[in-house]
Amino acid sequence: MNVKDKVVEIIAEQAMLEPSDVTMDSTPEDLGIDSLGLVESIFSIEEAFDISVPFNANDPTESDFDISTVGRIVEGIEKLIAEQKA
Repeated sequence: MNVKDKVVEIIAEQAMLEPSDVTMDSTPEDLGIDSLGLVESIFSIEEAFDISVPFNANDPTESDFDISTVGRIVEGIEKLIAEQKA
């Protein structure tokens, strides 16, 4: 399973949706994911990929990690994985 599919699966599970209902343009709000759900999703993503996401749950806007859409989250995870391998 590639990064995109795994991230979509995790986010869909958090939103209690089918992965097919999650698009790259979906925002957490579109999917009904609140701040706690977003934090839980980030923890699940960190665990799945054995990475640390630079995400401040107390102030997401102050984070360098873009959580505005599913596509941005996927891009960020792919970048973190690449940096970890480097």
